[in-house]
Amino acid sequence: QVQLVESGGGLVQAGGSLRLSCAASGLTVSSVTMGWFRQAQGKEREFVAALTRGGASTYYADSVKGRFTISRDNAKNMVYLQMNSLKPEDTAVYYCAANSGYSVRQQSLYDYWGQGTQVTVSS
Repeated sequence: QVQLVESGGGLVQAGGSLRLSCAASGLTVSSVTMGWFRQAQGKEREFVAALTRGGASTYYADSVKGRFTISRDNAKNMVYLQMNSLKPEDTAVYYCAANSGYSVRQQSLYDYWGQGTQVTVSS
């Protein structure tokens, strides 16, 4: 049974940093494409970042490029999202997800999702 569990969310002031973690069980993070998505209140869920299986290419939404970094720790079977220079518009529930292919931005192709962690950035 696959489980993805996010942690690390919280309240931070604008300009601050947070690191989100996604603990995976039932799959190997290096063998799947891992993505981070977010959903702000009243808005649709959107792509944030992804790390492809195997060679681990990284992809980012334009809105977070240069501020967020996705990475993985194969030994711990975990994926991280380092978020720097946070802005109020980054406030959202953040989800990690996994797919067995190379899909990056298309949410419908992700097979597994975590329950989400809230990130709130105050101005």
